[in-house]
Amino acid sequence: MNETPLAKMFVAFNNVLDSKVGTSLGLRKWVEKITYQGTFQSINLSKKASRVFPKSGNSQAIQRPENVKKSDLFDLNLSEEQQMIQQTIQQFASQFMRNQAEHINVECKIPDEIVKEFNALGLPYYSAPESLGGILTEKATVTQMIIAQELAYGDLGMAVALLAPINALNAITQWGNASQQEKYIPSFLDESQPLSAVIAINEPTALFDPFVLSTKAVKQGGNYILNGAKASVPLVNSSELFIIAADVQGEGPALFIVESASEGLSVTSQNAMGLRPAALGDIKLENVSVSAENRLGDNSFDYATFISYARLGWCALAVGTAKAVLDKVIPYANERVAFGEPISHRQSVAFMIANIRIEMDAMEILTQRAASLAEQGKPFQKEAYLAAVCCQERAMEIGNDGVQLFGGIGFMRDFPAERWYRDLRAVSWCFNAMHL
Repeated sequence: MNETPLAKMFVAFNNVLDSKVGTSLGLRKWVEKITYQGTFQSINLSKKASRVFPKSGNSQAIQRPENVKKSDLFDLNLSEEQQMIQQTIQQFASQFMRNQAEHINVECKIPDEIVKEFNALGLPYYSAPESLGGILTEKATVTQMIIAQELAYGDLGMAVALLAPINALNAITQWGNASQQEKYIPSFLDESQPLSAVIAINEPTALFDPFVLSTKAVKQGGNYILNGAKASVPLVNSSELFIIAADVQGEGPALFIVESASEGLSVTSQNAMGLRPAALGDIKLENVSVSAENRLGDNSFDYATFISYARLGWCALAVGTAKAVLDKVIPYANERVAFGEPISHRQSVAFMIANIRIEMDAMEILTQRAASLAEQGKPFQKEAYLAAVCCQERAMEIGNDGVQLFGGIGFMRDFPAERWYRDLRAVSWCFNAMHL
């Protein structure tokens, strides 16, 4: 990936912090303290529904990130910019997510402090075009997969919640028309009160197929009338904007930008087994009138590609959680003594841990391969599908093996293994909902 001037500046600054002079003066510790403990205006979720979006004016040309320069070489090495981002997300996950994951899992709500610190990272800027206030000039699919993976290493449920608005922003950046980009993207970059938005695809139907939607959109004049229901939607009670998948008669699936205050739209919470910090819930649509201008994108919109991107996102989340399991079971197996020796000396235990690593690496390589093709603008639907099949089959197995390797404590609520199992079970369910 070609580095932007801003990225080069950050890399140079990072080198200064790690130099002998920077180390002796303790500059890195001082900068990190400013980064993570600076004062930012907290987000008031109760006021989100009252946001008024500006009316579109004379919109400029559609802003699309360019494809990364095509290459036949599949390189797993990360650029300096990607390494810097990865380290930053790792620090955030370690400092703010892992230690509070169990408490947040019970409360089903991410504290405002963590949301504030996450917003301070400025990740939406990597998904917004330069002309609309972001720094995105070319696709960064691989980088976005790295971010999702590292956040899931901290906690999968929190990662789903924190990334939900960025996923919606990516959809508007990738497929939105000029007026939609102009109307909504600046709100995602509002540092004082960033827009909370989420994509809603899943439906409460048996054997759900995202290409055969029960939610319908009927064209009436200059509007579409939406009827149907969506299930397991993250942040359903706090989102201001929903990007809803609905079937348009004679045309097939399409996406519609629906504001939460729309008449006829109602939400209810779920008490889910997994992904509890994401505060999942249902959406009911009863004759919701949406302007035709709120149909996402134009003739360039490709619903199948949109679903492939969704699959890649869930793959990255599964890889991050699998890595969390592996990094916990290795020291435990080496330290846990049974019958006079560490349990890692038993072949059955050693082989099980080795299999976790093998399957995790396979999941990661397949995901990164598909992501690399996607950001180059090459066909990647087949590769995304193969990655999703692998993650669906192996993620649940890794979660189950994690509980088994920890023995009795793996079954306890105050130990993370059972939470990883429940969350990875949810990942497998999401892939089932994508008709794999």
